[in-house]
Amino acid sequence: MDAILLQILNGLDKGSAYALIALGLTLIFGTLGVVNFAHGALFMIGAFCAVTLNKLLTIGYITIDETQKDFLGNPLKVENTYIESWFGPEIGAAIIDWSVPLAILFSIPIMIAIGFIMERGLIKHFYKRPHADQILVTFGLAIVLQEVIKYFYGANPIPTPAPDMFRGSLDFGVLLGFEPNAIIYPYWRLVYFLFATVIIGAVFAFLQFTTFGMVVRAGMADRETVGLLGINIDRRFTIMFGIAAAVAGLAGVMYAPINSPNYHMGMDFLVLSFVVVVVGGMGSLPGAVLAGFLLGILESFASMNEVKSILPGIDQIIIYVVAIIILLTRPRGLMGRKGVMEE
Repeated sequence: MDAILLQILNGLDKGSAYALIALGLTLIFGTLGVVNFAHGALFMIGAFCAVTLNKLLTIGYITIDETQKDFLGNPLKVENTYIESWFGPEIGAAIIDWSVPLAILFSIPIMIAIGFIMERGLIKHFYKRPHADQILVTFGLAIVLQEVIKYFYGANPIPTPAPDMFRGSLDFGVLLGFEPNAIIYPYWRLVYFLFATVIIGAVFAFLQFTTFGMVVRAGMADRETVGLLGINIDRRFTIMFGIAAAVAGLAGVMYAPINSPNYHMGMDFLVLSFVVVVVGGMGSLPGAVLAGFLLGILESFASMNEVKSILPGIDQIIIYVVAIIILLTRPRGLMGRKGVMEE
């Protein structure tokens, strides 16, 4: 039982990332009808927002400390950060330590701005084009963004630590009545799951209970009728594109301590997240979230040594195998709507 619970927990953090990216993909497809293959790049940019803020906060300068000497008796050069000199050593160190959570505030306007620029500058020209054209142009944009990140940040992963208080692990088994050390789960992975739950809940609440969200849902169902009522639905859909970009960016920010950001992480998650969208059902927000967590947990179970000893390499293909099975039995996915991407 403890091994099963551990694998479920291990699947939650990756499932959370899948669900958040798939949620943004589905928002864009459901509102604009665009298959956005650049969405994984937005996840990557979010992770590098965390990297950037951490680097900005640790910018320093050199001073001469006359109270400290080297072995020759010369005063030592000491590196200080500007943030510590402005706010004091304790507060400055705390700000640097909490750079990843602070990157949430740092990334939101950046991601919304990038989303607006992408939608207004490129994607709006492909609304009425075939989905194949949309895939090609957004996939090309994803490659460009990936290479830009590689140019400025290099090809190697950049470690981005979580705050000190979340760097340990929780003895989850003791809380459930198991033996000590039976289920050890890193604190930050638990934080990531809770964060993803809050973001997903906030998006659904926004769409369900606000006037803006209700109009967007109506536009997703019948865009022309909403437009005839005198509502500028295109502007609202552009705002939703910015929100979807922010959701992907926040997913990347909080994932940075789990998987050190690198320039190809967007592509790594994009293909799997698009499979998640298809399995959940194109255009279905609940389906995207359900499929994200389901496939994340299944991938975790497939990575167990006991499973891989029986089926070598199953952890690399389990998501695609499940996708094939579901689409053969339910061609529209788990919660897909009739008429979506059907001629």
